[in-house]
Amino acid sequence: MSTQDNKNRKPGFSGDIPPAEREPLYARIYAVVRLIPPGQVATYGQIAAIVGKCTARMVGYAMAACPDDVPWQRVVNAQGKVSPRADHWGTEVQRLRLIDEGIKFDAEHRLDLARLRWPGPDRAWLFEHDYPLSAAHALPADEEQMRLL
Repeated sequence: MSTQDNKNRKPGFSGDIPPAEREPLYARIYAVVRLIPPGQVATYGQIAAIVGKCTARMVGYAMAACPDDVPWQRVVNAQGKVSPRADHWGTEVQRLRLIDEGIKFDAEHRLDLARLRWPGPDRAWLFEHDYPLSAAHALPADEEQMRLL
């Protein structure tokens, strides 16, 4: 890759992550996405927050490179839309897969994110698999004190 090509790349491009770091990161992203049940969705940013130390863009790159057993179609943008792709067919395939799972889109091609958003893995799964515990999954102070006694 030329120096000029390097200058034109956007931050977060998967090539910016050394392969030794990309593979474990992608594996962690795929593990979380595999938990999303049919009929529910998560956003790229939501997956990034669960995994930690990555961006929504990195999750997008991981979805573009995922193995067949990862339900990539269940990851949508923060507007509740299927993100456009360079090849239009990929966008349509994602919409059709979600429709096959019972998800409906409105006239603006949005799904009801408030109703269909997956709540994420439970605290026990996060802890067991060494994922960061967000404030939403942290123990309340009283429970923490009782656990320490």
